[in-house]
Amino acid sequence: MTTTTSTTTSTTASSSTRPVIASADDVLDLAPVIPVVVVDSVEQAVPLARALVRGGIPVIEITLRSSAGLGAIEAVASQVEGMVVGAGTVVTPEQVQQVKDAGAQFIVTPGSPPRLLDAALASGLPLLAGAGTLTEMLTLAEAGLTAMKFFPAEASGGRPYLSAVSGPCPQLRFCPTGGITPETAAAWLDLPNVGCVGGSWLTPKDAVAQGDWGRIETLASESAALRHG
Repeated sequence: MTTTTSTTTSTTASSSTRPVIASADDVLDLAPVIPVVVVDSVEQAVPLARALVRGGIPVIEITLRSSAGLGAIEAVASQVEGMVVGAGTVVTPEQVQQVKDAGAQFIVTPGSPPRLLDAALASGLPLLAGAGTLTEMLTLAEAGLTAMKFFPAEASGGRPYLSAVSGPCPQLRFCPTGGITPETAAAWLDLPNVGCVGGSWLTPKDAVAQGDWGRIETLASESAALRHG
């Protein structure tokens, strides 16, 4: 199997060191937890991502919630071996093209309005589109998606709601994100339609600001040990 990742400079991470991601279902299978990350500077991104990889988490969602987000995606995509980098909080069609150009390997959106959904699907990148209701989930299923983001997870009905969804929609799989903690993650992962969860606890703001990569590696290791029970 071949990939289209370019290796034109010595600082570019080789595509052979990354898992091949063909669909959003593949993203859900990378790790029990996808770290949802906000960085304040591009310089934080590479050591942070390397700490996650050392801890056994080979996937990261770098959000566009800060001005450093796009540059951080590009830095991690080009410099961190073994890491699958996704772009989160993608909310406009223009951002879809920007994150693709930066090297994102998948896209995460908080919702799925028509123009955004069309642009994300047209990009060819795996998409975890956000859905918080059964109607939104079925709309994404009509577009051919079987893996999606359940967001905001706790505010949208939590585990009871997502468990109920598995009855009429057993073919759908989810990455619940929003309000999930280290204490509740395992219970979410026990649901049959949950492939992984998204969480920000792996990269605490103070640890990132202080460059405490050892702490982040430890949190990643603990999260990597979570399994469906």
